[in-house]
Amino acid sequence: MNSITASTAEVDRAADLVAQQRKIVNRLRRAEGQLAAVIRAVESGAECRDIVIQLSAVSKALDRAGYAIVASAMRTCIADPEDTSITPEELEKLFLTLA
Repeated sequence: MNSITASTAEVDRAADLVAQQRKIVNRLRRAEGQLAAVIRAVESGAECRDIVIQLSAVSKALDRAGYAIVASAMRTCIADPEDTSITPEELEKLFLTLA
């Protein structure tokens, strides 16, 4: 692989990482908005059923953000196997923490 191809691949990976981070932040902001709605519902005395449904949506949004973070780390490990910032064992532990 020549240096031009290698640097193009690095730029592509960096752009992909930025896009992934943007998606994760958007998921977290959505969850933040959903959680604010749950708090307002509790404060206003909304029906239990409605609160639990909203709380479930928050929980799922946070889970999806967590899985996206772990998936991003996995892609980084695959793209750069010499990167020692996180080991496969640590990734597995993080993934199982979400389960």
